[in-house]
Amino acid sequence: MLSVLVSRAPAGARLAIARPADPSASAIVVVELGGRPSASLPVPGEAGGYELRLTGDRDGAPAILLRQPVATTPAEATLAAPDRVARGRDFPARGIGPNGIHDRVVLVEPDAPAEALEPSFFPAENVEARLEAPDKPGRYELRYLMNAPVSGLRILARRPVTVE
Repeated sequence: MLSVLVSRAPAGARLAIARPADPSASAIVVVELGGRPSASLPVPGEAGGYELRLTGDRDGAPAILLRQPVATTPAEATLAAPDRVARGRDFPARGIGPNGIHDRVVLVEPDAPAEALEPSFFPAENVEARLEAPDKPGRYELRYLMNAPVSGLRILARRPVTVE
């Protein structure tokens, strides 16, 4: 998340993140300021050069009032959990990464699709939680899933966990 403070924004102003060459009516993320002096925007999940824009309407069309370059770096995450856990029992898990509002730490079978979401927790709310191990013994995988603009859903980190 990118937190932005804006002083003296005009009524109806918006904050946006866009590619520098995008026209004023195009953006990856847009947040209405609604009279607030600050807002937080999710940044793109792909590393690269973007532009933070303050936009408003001129003659019924979006117009860029101010712009500032923003560079994003590759997203990384780390996971921690016991190597072995008892089936059906709670165990501690930790996921540190971009901590976007849609990011998750999830325990799944190793061949599960990225969309598999249970059991899980949101690291943006708390980087450490207790997950319940499945009743079925076997090999599992703890994953950090990032879900950000541009990149979409992507597995950033994996850690093997054996359920006994």
